[in-house]
Amino acid sequence: MYIYEDPRWPSFTWNKDVVNMKLHQVNKKAGYLMGRLSMIGFDAQMSAVVEAVSHDIISSSEIEGVKLNTEQVRSSVARRLGVQLLNATTSSHYIDDIVEMALDATTNYAAPLTNERLFGWHNCLFPTGWSGPIQIDVAKYRTGEMKVVSGMFGREKIHYIAPSADRMDEEMKIFLEWFNNAATESDYVKSAIAHLWFVCIHPFDDGNGRIGRAIADMALSQTENSGMRFFCVSRQISNDKKQYYDILEKTQKGGCDITDWILWYLDCLLRSIEHSDELLSKVMNKAIFWQSHASVTLSERQKDVLNLYLDGYPGKLTAKNWAKRSKVSLDTAARDIKDLVEKKILIPQQGRVRDVHYGISCSESIILIPMPTDVE
Repeated sequence: MYIYEDPRWPSFTWNKDVVNMKLHQVNKKAGYLMGRLSMIGFDAQMSAVVEAVSHDIISSSEIEGVKLNTEQVRSSVARRLGVQLLNATTSSHYIDDIVEMALDATTNYAAPLTNERLFGWHNCLFPTGWSGPIQIDVAKYRTGEMKVVSGMFGREKIHYIAPSADRMDEEMKIFLEWFNNAATESDYVKSAIAHLWFVCIHPFDDGNGRIGRAIADMALSQTENSGMRFFCVSRQISNDKKQYYDILEKTQKGGCDITDWILWYLDCLLRSIEHSDELLSKVMNKAIFWQSHASVTLSERQKDVLNLYLDGYPGKLTAKNWAKRSKVSLDTAARDIKDLVEKKILIPQQGRVRDVHYGISCSESIILIPMPTDVE
C-alpha cells in the first residue's frame, strides 16, 4: 500500500510528544545561531545569506545528479541580493533562473503558493522543455504515469508509484489550501510535512525533488518570519542522501502516521544548523576581524589584501604572495606587512626565515591562519 491509498490520506498523524521534544531542540539550536548572527551587522549577515543560499541551491541540484557551477551560483545570488563579491563571475541564464526560483521561495515567503507560481518555478528548471534527452511537459502538471525507479534497463526496481495523473488537480488543490491556510501552524514540522506531501503527489514530469525542497525552504522562512537563510537543509540532505531516500520510500509505503519522517527531517535540520558554523566561519571571522580593528587606520591596499585572505584566498600569507596579489614590489609588500605586524593585525608564524608567513589576528582569543597549501 502506498501512503495515498490509506483511507485517511492526506490527514497525517504523528506522535506529538516525541516530535515536540525534537522540535524544542531545533528551536533552541536555531535561536542560538540567530543570536550569534545578530551580532555581526547587516552586511555580514547578507554575506552569510549568500553563502547559505548558494550552497543550498547547489546541493539541491546535486541530489538529482545536476552539477551547477559554484562561482556562477554564488555570483548570481549575490547580485540578486545586492551583495558585492570580490571576483564575481558572469552566470548563465539557466543558473539565474534557478537562483530566481530559490530566492522567490525564501524572500517572498509571505506570498501565497499557487499553481501559477509552481509552474513558473518548473519553467525555471526546464526552460527548453527537455530533461536531458527526454522532452517533458513544462509549467503544467503531468498527464502520464509517474514511477520512481532505479537500476539498469530490464532490472529496474520500483521504489514508488505516484497517484494517477487524473488526480493531480484535486491533490494539488488540497495541498495548496493547507499550505496557504492561516490556521496551519508555521513551524519546522510544517516544512517537513510540506516536503513529504509534495513529493508523494509528484505532480510534475521531473523536478519534483527540487521544487519540493524549495517549498520546504519557503515553510522554513515562514517559521522564522525572515527571508534570510543561514543554514543549508539541502546540503545536509545531500550528505545524507541514502538515508533521505530510504526514509522517503519507507514513509511512502506506509500509512498516514509520519512520525519517523518528521523526526528524521528535524534531525536533518539540527545537523544542518550545527554544520552552519563551518560554512559561515569565513563570514563570521571576517565580521569579527573588522569589528575588532575598526579604529585602526589602514591603506586601501592593506584592506583589499586582508579581505582577500579573510575570504579564503588559497596560499600562505607571505610577503611574496602579498606583492603578487596587490601587484606591488616585494619591498612595498614588506613595508605593508611590517606596519600590520606593528599594529598587531598580522602575527608572524613559525617557519623558515626567508619565507615567514603570517596569521591574521581576529581578536585577543582568535588568530586566523590561512590554510597552508601548495599555492604560492
